[in-house]
Amino acid sequence: MNPSDFQTLSYEVDDHVATITFTRPEQRNTFTTEGCLELVAAFDLVDADDDVRAVILTGTGKSFCAGADLGRGFVSKEKVEQADPDDPMLKRGYVGDGVPRDGGGITSLRIAACTKPVIVAFNGSAVGVGVTMTLPADIRIAVTGTKLGLVFGRRGLVPEAASSWFLPRVVGINKALEWCLTGRLVTAEEAHEAGLLNHVVEPEELLPKAREIAQEIVANVAPRSAVYTRRMLWSMLSASDPWEAHDTDSRAIYELGGSAEVKEGIASFLERRPAEFPGFAGPLPDYLPEWPRDASRV
Repeated sequence: MNPSDFQTLSYEVDDHVATITFTRPEQRNTFTTEGCLELVAAFDLVDADDDVRAVILTGTGKSFCAGADLGRGFVSKEKVEQADPDDPMLKRGYVGDGVPRDGGGITSLRIAACTKPVIVAFNGSAVGVGVTMTLPADIRIAVTGTKLGLVFGRRGLVPEAASSWFLPRVVGINKALEWCLTGRLVTAEEAHEAGLLNHVVEPEELLPKAREIAQEIVANVAPRSAVYTRRMLWSMLSASDPWEAHDTDSRAIYELGGSAEVKEGIASFLERRPAEFPGFAGPLPDYLPEWPRDASRV
């Protein structure tokens, strides 16, 4: 998909940083089928472009994403039975027994599989999938006054977008249960204290802060190091013991020890100059399994 064809978001690359921006402020950037597919396409562009070294995901208007478009309802057996077999969402696959995959999960798992660091800049409040899709991101920033809501229970639903895996790992099981079981709105300050947000800033500081962090990554970190580190830290959350992490660490150090990245990193340090690292294009090594980019593994 070409960025010029996007209807729900914009995509631009500047100085090695891709910025994906929700562009439906009148609809509070609600999540739709079209938005899901366009986000997946945007992250496909990110991974395909060796010039991109980091990603910023943000929105326009007063809301980052007000959750699913409730006017369209939710997927159900009846809707699937009546759906066009060429529906692009149904073509994303099924989890079994004729159950189509959750659109929020398609999005969040695509972000999880991204090979570049992902920074979320909450320009305003986020509810439901507006929160859960961001859980696989690496850094989250919000403006003061932002409210975040995991309101699924108040709508008769359950958390989606694989958030039952991600959320407890980000904020801990007790806080995850409190937020999900009450469905109450959470302030930016509480979210920051719980570890969901890395920074809370004034509105005029949001994008500058996000770009500052992105540029710090671009200027100082080898692309392959960022890819490996991102995958290692997420994957090791499910390691059975620290020996598994030790095995992975050792293999990565062995592989990278004589690489062009390490040689440049050492030389730049000794010569007191900025490093000029080569780009990186996968695949990842076998000891660090590559999460499927189309998130179709079920």
